[in-house]
Amino acid sequence: MYLLILLENGILISVIIYDSRLHTPMYFFLCNLSFLDICYTSSSVPLALDNFLTVRKRVSFSGCMAQMFLSFATGVTECVLLGMMALDRYVAICYPLRYPVIMSKGAYVSMAAVSWLTGLTNSVVQTSLAIRLPFCANNVINHFVCEILAILKLACADISINVISMAGSNLIFLVIPLLVISISYVFIVATILKIPSTEGKRKAFSTCSAHLTVVIIFYGTIFSMYAKPKSKTSVGTDNQDIVDALISLFYGVMTPLLNPLIYSLRNKDIKTAVKNMLCRKNISVRI
Repeated sequence: MYLLILLENGILISVIIYDSRLHTPMYFFLCNLSFLDICYTSSSVPLALDNFLTVRKRVSFSGCMAQMFLSFATGVTECVLLGMMALDRYVAICYPLRYPVIMSKGAYVSMAAVSWLTGLTNSVVQTSLAIRLPFCANNVINHFVCEILAILKLACADISINVISMAGSNLIFLVIPLLVISISYVFIVATILKIPSTEGKRKAFSTCSAHLTVVIIFYGTIFSMYAKPKSKTSVGTDNQDIVDALISLFYGVMTPLLNPLIYSLRNKDIKTAVKNMLCRKNISVRI
């Protein structure tokens, strides 16, 4: 599955870069999402695979903190980036004539940069708070990887500051982007319903259906873990830990695996770009 994630997202990035007709804001964001999925998965899956293949399942403290930093940064970045993609679709559907002016190169590049910068900044804050905690006797993480909620359970001190910080982070980087996405789609649906032709409605819905599917899958799984951060005293049983680990594995592996498929299977532009790229390669080989 990890190799498929690298292959699928790598092909999607290559196609978007290769075909100049795909050099638009929508595909620029999609290229960022694919690269983000590669980083997100690579921050956690190699560690999990190493643990499965070795007898002594160990990771250094610094390595654990680095892995936690990368996974947290990429996760938050994806939340914000999905919100930016919803704004892009809102402008494209609701203001099609002004779309080239509003979504200029400077605008969409800045939106993507803000997404990455936001994720990195928030991860620095959360990781710094976690590093300062004292970890006494227990050093066994009941998880596949160094996930922040699993790390907080090992601390032998008050983690109320971490819980408050996580709650604020969830509000800003989970709830607010989801509100932006929801409000954007309310206006998008209202605009699409006003389109007189059935074919026009179908095309408009098809440009948004892939993004909406990805949002539902990603937010549906991640909200079940991070919507309500648990304090150390209220942490559940081993069964709850197992459920949390499986949920984390799902949005850490399945979501990056499904994203390129969701965006590609019903996208004629990407299919055409892939065919053109393959045909040109065949011609060059024959020459």
